[in-house]
Amino acid sequence: QVQLVESGGGLVQAGGSLGLSCVASGSISGTIFRINYMAWYRQAPGKQRELVATITRGGNTDYSESVKGRFTISRDNVKNTAYLQMNSLKPEDTAVYLCNAEVTTVWPRSETNDSWGQGTQVTVSS
Repeated sequence: QVQLVESGGGLVQAGGSLGLSCVASGSISGTIFRINYMAWYRQAPGKQRELVATITRGGNTDYSESVKGRFTISRDNVKNTAYLQMNSLKPEDTAVYLCNAEVTTVWPRSETNDSWGQGTQVTVSS
């Protein structure tokens, strides 16, 4: 299996910036895997999980209308890492941000899974 671990959340004032990272690693030493698409979601208290941004292995990106022009998703295929740069943050961006990826594992067994991280809290104060 492949684990996703997010980092970079925190507290920021409205108008500020934060950068999130999501690193994928095999739970067993020597795991061979390939990450297909990667995505960032967010979930605020009492609200449904929202898709924020996606990026294909080739680098094609897509964004929700609520973050377009403010957030930038990127990835490093060598480091198995996805990033989310968030600028001009608003209080309504406050949420737990979760990393999601479709991962194809070659060893120790061949399978394709949809993996999720535990999330990182982003709080934007007004």
